[in-house]
Amino acid sequence: MTLSEDSFSAAAGSADVAIANRPGGLFQAPPSVNDLIFIQDAAGTYLSLSWKDAAAYGLQALDAIGRPIEEAQFAPAILAPYLRRLRLVLDSGSPDQFSYLFRCGDQYLVFDLSLSPVLQVHAPPSAVVVTGHLLYSCGEDQARLLLESPPRFGPIQRSGYSSRYQKSLTQVAWNIRRTLDLDTIWQQTADGLGETLNLSRCLVCSYSAEEEQARVVAEYSRHGVSALLGEALDWVQVPYMQRAIATLSPVGEVEVDPASGHATSILAIATCHQDQPNGLIVLYQNDEDWVWNQGEVELIQELADQVGTGIAHANLFAASRNLADRLLKQHQDLEEARRQAEEASRLKSEFLANTSHELRTPLNGMIGFLKLIVDGVADDPEEQREFIEEAHRSALSLNDIINDILDLAKIEAGKLEIEINPVKLDDLMDDVERFIRPQAERKNLSFEIRLPNTRDPVILAGNYQRLRQVMLNLVGNAIKFTHDGGITITTDILPKQAEEDNCGLAKISVTDTGIGVSLEKQDKLFQSFSQVDGSRTRQYGGTGLGLAISQKLVEAMKGVVNFYSLGEGLGSTVTFTVPLRQSPVLIASQPEEIDLADEEELLP
Repeated sequence: MTLSEDSFSAAAGSADVAIANRPGGLFQAPPSVNDLIFIQDAAGTYLSLSWKDAAAYGLQALDAIGRPIEEAQFAPAILAPYLRRLRLVLDSGSPDQFSYLFRCGDQYLVFDLSLSPVLQVHAPPSAVVVTGHLLYSCGEDQARLLLESPPRFGPIQRSGYSSRYQKSLTQVAWNIRRTLDLDTIWQQTADGLGETLNLSRCLVCSYSAEEEQARVVAEYSRHGVSALLGEALDWVQVPYMQRAIATLSPVGEVEVDPASGHATSILAIATCHQDQPNGLIVLYQNDEDWVWNQGEVELIQELADQVGTGIAHANLFAASRNLADRLLKQHQDLEEARRQAEEASRLKSEFLANTSHELRTPLNGMIGFLKLIVDGVADDPEEQREFIEEAHRSALSLNDIINDILDLAKIEAGKLEIEINPVKLDDLMDDVERFIRPQAERKNLSFEIRLPNTRDPVILAGNYQRLRQVMLNLVGNAIKFTHDGGITITTDILPKQAEEDNCGLAKISVTDTGIGVSLEKQDKLFQSFSQVDGSRTRQYGGTGLGLAISQKLVEAMKGVVNFYSLGEGLGSTVTFTVPLRQSPVLIASQPEEIDLADEEELLP
């Protein structure tokens, strides 16, 4: 019976088969100088083999050269861990030394080996030189006992490889210390550990004592797939994570997939600052024979300490930066509030100056015409009547200005109350036309009112006096700022757009061919105490309250005001909506009827 590789694997479990000590009771060969030397490539194939005791063990050295190692008469007892060890030497470019069990025919020999890479000038090493001497030999049963009874074959001692780890991880720590950006620290940690240790996966998680979940903030994957980035891990329910955070010490674990039976070697290390955890690093190696040795763990722990300090400094920097941003924002808000207060004060001062002028104009007119009457300047009753009518018009103008001021005061105090009643659109437009048409005719402007073609009268849900006030404000502005062309008032019926709309809306538009408003100044139109251009106040007059009051009145009646103008000199349109009391029946437009006289002329 021969000892197969499967039986060795079953006995060895996940441990590598490098020998740490010699079990007692076995034959032990006396120490000697190196009597074994061979060269192997990365697959373990012998490129050369020389052993002075080869003949004593029935080995023909030349027969092993060039053959796959698994077919060679002289080969490691368990092949996979040995080849992994060999490839580590090639990858690191550093030598390694360990003891290993070899099989030669039906005999088992323990050698003390030294592996050194064959270095090349312009290429990585592709072969290793192995030298060693025989420590002792044993039979099949003794070899099995060697694997099963303590002291067992110990883990791989990657002394040369650890030096490369130290250099690479030191560079990672240096990069981390050079930045205060948390995302950079997290990702450089994950990438640095993953690439240096050739891990299957490396997770870096943020940690807070107040939360029972750790969020994955950086991830390295050997295949470039970030499957867990951004996920929240319930570390309280994961024993090795919980122990790592509680003890602030590295915790190793082996997880076995129940479905595939594949084992993963895991190492969890908490990052901390002043003995307070602030992060968690979890390393995964999908190699069931992988064992974390003490040197590697110490290097990883040292890096974790550097990362913990970097996280603490980055958090402190982020907190100070956020505080500075908040203070800057508060300063900017205070500056903006001061600027707005100064602007409001300036506008109100300008408003008071304009209003006092507007109040004096009709008041002076009233005083002047009444003075003429009192002084008997009027020669006849007709002239006296004319003076009285002018004084009356001035009184009405003064009354309008005072009403605007009172309305604005009520609006700003939140005390404006509007009673909603049915309002006939025809009555409203007739009233507007009686009042506005003479003003338009005095300026030689056309004036047209277009009503919707409905079978039923259009009934609005609003306040008649307030709607009249809005219409007179809008149309009065249109006449004031229009010198040529005319004004058109149009009403369109809009069907209800949503369930909460009861009967739809009436959209009233006031369009003029006047001076228009530039695009950048249109935002000032509905501001209280403001006119688009203060320099025009003396030219056109007015307090600057008309549109602002109109907007508030329309909104109080559940409507919306909009203003449209393509620019200066291109006219303007103001629209506002009013809810309908009931939905009128619209009549489709009919083709124009042909005059009967004209029709007779067309007949043959």
